[in-house]
Amino acid sequence: MDEHRAESDGSVSENGRTADVERIMELIPHRYPFLMIDRAEQIVPDVSCVGIKNVTIGEPFFQGHFPVRPVMPGVLIIEAMAQTAAVLVVETLGQAAMGKLVYFMTVDNARFRHPVVPGDVLRLHVSKLRNRGPVWKFSGEGRVGKTLVAEATYAAMIMDR
Repeated sequence: MDEHRAESDGSVSENGRTADVERIMELIPHRYPFLMIDRAEQIVPDVSCVGIKNVTIGEPFFQGHFPVRPVMPGVLIIEAMAQTAAVLVVETLGQAAMGKLVYFMTVDNARFRHPVVPGDVLRLHVSKLRNRGPVWKFSGEGRVGKTLVAEATYAAMIMDR
């Protein structure tokens, strides 16, 4: 195993755990073309996680949104936040998460501040606000560089498949 792979397969650094795309696919069931994050960093179980989405012109949604001016749909930015939260939940619960799925329940206070376009690296900062039983609530921010592009609070329920 090469040095880069060793750092990205769930290892722990001073900034928390990391997960490459292979590890993400072990944790959550999403697959291309609906897997919206390429990497997760700074995973601190029961606290927070940062998802990374490398936005490319090859994304299927850019064919129709919009051919003249490609812009990542806001709902997919929120979905990327949700997938980042799902990684956080599974990393938090460990073995207790086996055989379970994370389902969206609510999205509140969603704001889209700036377009996300091909070539951007979208960083999704997700923090757990609370959880009661199977219901978890999160806040999320999407950033490109230092620019806030989207934000929302949302809830999800952990359920058996």
